[in-house]
Order: sequence, then structure tokens, then C-alpha cells
Amino acid sequence: MRAIELFAGAGGLAIGTALAGFNHEAVVEWNHDACSTIRENQAHGAQIMRGWPIVEGDVRDFDYSTFAEGMDLVAGGPPCQPFSLGGKHRAHEDERDMFPEAVRAVRELKPKAFLVENVKGLLRQSFSSYFGYIILQLTYPEVMKKKGEEWPDHLKRLERHHTGKGRKSGLNYQVVFRLLNAANYGVPQRRERVLIVGFREDQFPAWSFPNATHTEERLAWDQWVSGDYWERHKVAKKWRPECPFTIQMKLDRLRGEGEPLGQPWRTVRDAIADLPDPSKKDWSKKFPNHSLNPGARAYPGHTGSPWDAPAKTLKAGGHGVPGGENMLADKDGSVRYFTVRESARLQTFPDDFVFQGAWGEVMRQLGNAVPVELAHAVAKSVREHLTA
Repeated sequence: MRAIELFAGAGGLAIGTALAGFNHEAVVEWNHDACSTIRENQAHGAQIMRGWPIVEGDVRDFDYSTFAEGMDLVAGGPPCQPFSLGGKHRAHEDERDMFPEAVRAVRELKPKAFLVENVKGLLRQSFSSYFGYIILQLTYPEVMKKKGEEWPDHLKRLERHHTGKGRKSGLNYQVVFRLLNAANYGVPQRRERVLIVGFREDQFPAWSFPNATHTEERLAWDQWVSGDYWERHKVAKKWRPECPFTIQMKLDRLRGEGEPLGQPWRTVRDAIADLPDPSKKDWSKKFPNHSLNPGARAYPGHTGSPWDAPAKTLKAGGHGVPGGENMLADKDGSVRYFTVRESARLQTFPDDFVFQGAWGEVMRQLGNAVPVELAHAVAKSVREHLTA
């Protein structure tokens, strides 16, 4: 199935949609280092990226008229800084707000479906009006903003159009959104992201987000009831941490209800335990991007991620240095930065995927990426609906 990928970054969402069966006819990204990362992987023969046409440039200058009709999917994660909890929260006043460009792509390509990802901060109460504006624009992409019209006035027109009587003419989409935790889909990281999915009305869009496949309850059971988790990792009893108080309160209920269904949340240990210790040696020749960057330190609110839970959300960092969220907290109280390879594991990139650029820039690529497995789960569900 045919797809266009916008705001591609290092390619997490694009890999996920490709694994789901979408063939990218253009992969658009303005950041040179991110484009270099994708090109480097293509040069090394990465099958999933073979043939991707990389377009390095501003999406605002991109011409969609050269593509044949019948596009199946438009996907992308518009820059999240305008809405990020760690940013300046300027939303529509931020020149990095690229949602208007996502709407333009939908309007001009008329895809059967679209998939848009963004940060949890998009759902902040202070952004509620603008988020509603985004959803209505994606629902009625041909109801365009007039020259000189302020967005609140455009929103009013969209609301009147939406509530007006009779069938809406023109290009219309059925749009749904949900806040998803990547840990619930097999990603070894607590990472909450807003996913917005729309189907063109002629696609009979009776669709919902895929069910979670992994649960915190099953991890708690495997660790503190059956002990299967520790046996699998060959962790002796004397080295096992104490059961967290928050989990202890759930154990009685879990025992009463019986073994939970589904798979356990994946932990940091699940993701990286088979990699050699980078503090002992630079392993980057044998394991790409697996060398230690020194200087990690803990401070209030930034204490790193423990071994036996999903990692905290990896962050891009305003100036390339991602802070405490991108650290491993060892049982002796010491901390160190995750290597790039470990971070890639936490974002579920393939092991043969390599990253280009200085450490800070690479961590920015990883911190901004959509976890591959989360993208795959949602994109697979979209494709199955389109081919049903």
C-alpha cells in the first residue's frame, strides 16, 4: 500500500508503518543528521528502508502534485516542541507548529487514511481549544483558513460546518484520537503519546485502536507471584530488589483474580541485559553505537531508570543533553547514561539500525522518535482495516 511519511526524524514511525505493509513514496525530513541516519542505513543494506526516497527539506515547500491519485496513508509526527511538557507551550504561536502542514498534506493527497503522532502535552487543558481546532481541520481539510483570518474565527466556521444540517460535501474524514502508553504494546519504556487516526468517509471507518498486548499486572505477577521473570533472567534471590510498595498493594487483588492475561510489560533488563557492560569497554565495533558517554549524574526528579521496570520516557533534551530520564540507575545507587544502542533498544529500533551524528544530536533523534513497535501496532491495524 502506498504511503507518504512527513516529519520523519530518524524513521521510527516510518519503519513501523513499513513493517505494517506500507510502501513509502516519499520520506520528508528537514534535519540533516536525521536524513544522514536514514541514508547510512540504506547504504548498509537495511531491507526495510530500501528504496525510500529521502527528501531533505522543509515540508512547507513540498509539492504533492507529482504523486498519483490513490494514496493510502499519510503519516507523520509534526514537531512536538510547541506542545511538549518540557517546552515553552506556545502552540499555534510557535513557528515550529507544523499541524497546518499535516492538514495540507491530507487536503492535497486525499489519502484513504492518516496517522499522526504527538506528545501527551497536546492534551493539556490550556491547549484544549487548539487541539479541537486541529481535529476539525483534519476532519474537514477542505474548509480552509481564509487569508488574514485568525485561527479562533476559522475554528468557529469549522464548528458551524460540523454541526450544520445535512451530509457534508467535499473531502471528509472520520477522526479519532487516544493517549497510548507504548509500554502496553511491547515497548520497554513508559512513553505516552497521542495518536490521531482518520479514515476517509468512503472507507466505511468502523475502526478502533488496537487492544493493549502487554500489562503492568502481568509483569507484577511474573515478578512477585510466579517468579518467572527472575528465573528467566537468572537473577538470584539475593540480587532481586524489594517489591515496590505500590505493587505490594496490588498483589492481594492479583492473587484473588488469578493469573492475568496478556504479556508482561517489558523492562530495561528485558531490553538490554544481553548487551555487554559499556563501562568496562568500548563495544561499538561489535555492537554499533554501544559506547559510554560519561558525565551522568542524578538530581531531584532525574534519578534514572531501574533495571526491572520499563524505562522512563527517553527525552530529546533542549540542547542535546537529555538529562536524568536517559540514565540507567544501578542497584548500588550509581547512574550512567544509556548508550545509543541501549536507547535504540528502548525505542525498539532494529539492532542493525545505526545512528549518525554527535552524541547529543543522536540522542535528540532517539528522544523525538516514535517507538517502532507502537507505530507498527497501530499502522498494522489501520492497514488491516483498509484491506478488509
